[in-house]
Amino acid sequence: MTRIIGLTGGIASGKSTVSNLLRQAGLPIVDADQITRQVQRPGSTALNKLAAAFGNQIIQPDGNLNRVQLGKRVFADTAARQELNQIMQPLIRDAIWQAVDTLKKQNVPNVILDVPLLYEQHYDEDCDLVVVVTVSPETELRRLMARNHYSAAEARARIAAQMPLSEKVARADVVIDNDASLEQTRRQVAQLVEHLQNKR
Repeated sequence: MTRIIGLTGGIASGKSTVSNLLRQAGLPIVDADQITRQVQRPGSTALNKLAAAFGNQIIQPDGNLNRVQLGKRVFADTAARQELNQIMQPLIRDAIWQAVDTLKKQNVPNVILDVPLLYEQHYDEDCDLVVVVTVSPETELRRLMARNHYSAAEARARIAAQMPLSEKVARADVVIDNDASLEQTRRQVAQLVEHLQNKR
């Protein structure tokens, strides 16, 4: 039987780093961000629906989604963010579970479900184990400002738009602390991989 391992964290908490380490350890990853990009490819139903809802200015001249433009619209407006989720989440959910089903048919022992909105969109209800990557609020703010070139106010607004990281940590089965060195994160991921392999 295939176990589904949910992986989530806060924005700029280092979830992608942990996901990459798990991939390097040979675990198959179903990445919600990658699937979202596939669902939003030029000419897709999703992209047409987004243009109808938010205007053609969110489409670049090459036909791709202008994520920066869309992000500015939805992160400043709760109603717009809800509309975005109503359009995208059913399409993303279908594609995610199709990917999981494909892996299940291959009888892989574990599948990592890498989803930023794991709890918000209730994917955790279908997971056998949930892993949350955490950092301190100060580290999260600093890393997000550095990574996305946001002001402190912009970064705080992005963080505030998500479920509090402390709440995700409280609901997690496994917590990976990514506040220190990459080597310490590697050790925690190695322990998780060993745990998963021993549960076969």
